[in-house]
Amino acid sequence: MKRIETAALVGLGAIGAAYLSRISERIVPENIRVIADSERAERISAGVAVNGRVYRFPVYGPEEKSLPPSDLAIFAVKWPQLGLAIEDMKNQIGPETIILSLLNGITSEREIIRAYGDRNVLLSLAMGIDATRNGGGTVYTSLGFIQFGEARNDPRAYSPNVIAVKEFFDRAGIEYEIPADMRHALWKKFMMNAGANQTTAVLGCAYGLIQTSPDARRVMRAAMEEVASVAEREGVSLTEEDIDDGFARLDRLSPSGLTSMSQDISSRRTTEADMFGGTVTELAGRHGLASPVNETLFRLIKAIEASWSDRE
Repeated sequence: MKRIETAALVGLGAIGAAYLSRISERIVPENIRVIADSERAERISAGVAVNGRVYRFPVYGPEEKSLPPSDLAIFAVKWPQLGLAIEDMKNQIGPETIILSLLNGITSEREIIRAYGDRNVLLSLAMGIDATRNGGGTVYTSLGFIQFGEARNDPRAYSPNVIAVKEFFDRAGIEYEIPADMRHALWKKFMMNAGANQTTAVLGCAYGLIQTSPDARRVMRAAMEEVASVAEREGVSLTEEDIDDGFARLDRLSPSGLTSMSQDISSRRTTEADMFGGTVTELAGRHGLASPVNETLFRLIKAIEASWSDRE
């Protein structure tokens, strides 16, 4: 049976740090590789704080060629950094390396496949994790779970790659689900994020407002309905029940918590607007559909980003 022993990760933000802290408690350090350039490597080597505990992960530069390729490669960067991350990870990728992308959206796997081929790229996403950056460290109350798999998964006959990741997550203590239809799972989360991330970014608010404000929820629902219309043209059926379930998941999160895009706005970091509203608008246009809510949210977020440079 294919077995994962070594795991490489690029992207030690909140999501990456939270999951790697759990993995490092179960997997021997010499089998873990954080890939980072010299500037980031120095900071990471000094220690990464997660929930108040300092972890010292093994760090390797992108140019490292003395090690054999990793058995598992995990991308945990934000969308604007994906191109560089693909380049940085290339010496960790071999013919048998299984690849997981924990990025938001529905397009990161496409970019990774373009670089490495599709033989060992599984679809994946992180759900229910509430990790955030807090000063110099990361804090979380829930790691949620990772959904992963081939586009279609039969529990009676999982692929060797799915079985290998399942067994690795069992050893590492990572909760997971293997949906029968991973494309549906990806689009469902994308729909939920297109509504929640963009709305909170524009409003500059935490989950609490979108949990209680009827007006904010109307904007979110309209954005999600546009995504559902696009998904239908892409061969994925998203229903009103899926939209309602998305709201139910959001309503269970801490009212003081922030979406990743809201965190980016508050820290004046380049957002994933292109990957959310930009993608919806592009696909809608390709299919002859209107997406006025997503396009408006997208333009507002890009205007907010532009305002930062105007004030500096």
